[in-house]
Amino acid sequence: MLSDIDLTVPAARLTVLVGANGSGKSTLLKTMARILRPNSGSVLLDGKSVHRIKTREIARKLGHLPQGPVAPEGLTVRELVAQGRFPHQGLLRQWTSEDEAAVTDAMETADIAGFADRPVDSLSGGQRQRCWIAMALAQQTELLLLDEPTTFLDLKVQVDLMELLAGLAHERGRTLVVVLHELSLAASYADYLVMMKEGRIACAGTPGEVFTASHIKDVFDLDAKVIHDLDTGHLVCVPTGTHAQRKTVEQVA
Repeated sequence: MLSDIDLTVPAARLTVLVGANGSGKSTLLKTMARILRPNSGSVLLDGKSVHRIKTREIARKLGHLPQGPVAPEGLTVRELVAQGRFPHQGLLRQWTSEDEAAVTDAMETADIAGFADRPVDSLSGGQRQRCWIAMALAQQTELLLLDEPTTFLDLKVQVDLMELLAGLAHERGRTLVVVLHELSLAASYADYLVMMKEGRIACAGTPGEVFTASHIKDVFDLDAKVIHDLDTGHLVCVPTGTHAQRKTVEQVA
């Protein structure tokens, strides 16, 4: 249940939603994606309520990648990515060279062009996730909403995916809203960080403003230090539990 949500998503930036399980992150994303309708208030896109915009028009402006999508068995990468062009099809407009170019560009951007003719279900978890992102890119929407795209992936794969998403915002001018669980990853890549607690926005702003020990304690009930890495400039969350401290001391000794 969401309550008192007031959020403006910065254009051409990567916004990350974090919070404990059940805090409302995915619910907020689904509400923004027009999957859920709020009991009061409204979700605006280009100044219009998303629920008053025709479905096909919404699909040309907003791409949504849900948590844990599954492709039909045997579907190839190219066939999956091509589904992103459906909002641009119609009775009077069939597949064109423009569609083909959009699919090719999406696969190249997501670095999966080499898998084009392989079944999606034959790929690794990280490769499959890139296929779904490519499908969303093929829609050529201004706004992308992604629900936990890095879950269950190895850390290196998570970082590679976040590099891809950050590049879409900073180099291609896409607006992204991403739900993440890993705090340090969120702080490293977010341009705008939103912490949620019990269906409300606890705090929002730049990582430097939001990613603090006091906010982490309030939102996650986690005792931690926030360290500023001098080499990368990233903020890192370090738990300060008794055993974590003891292990650190033993390793140093």
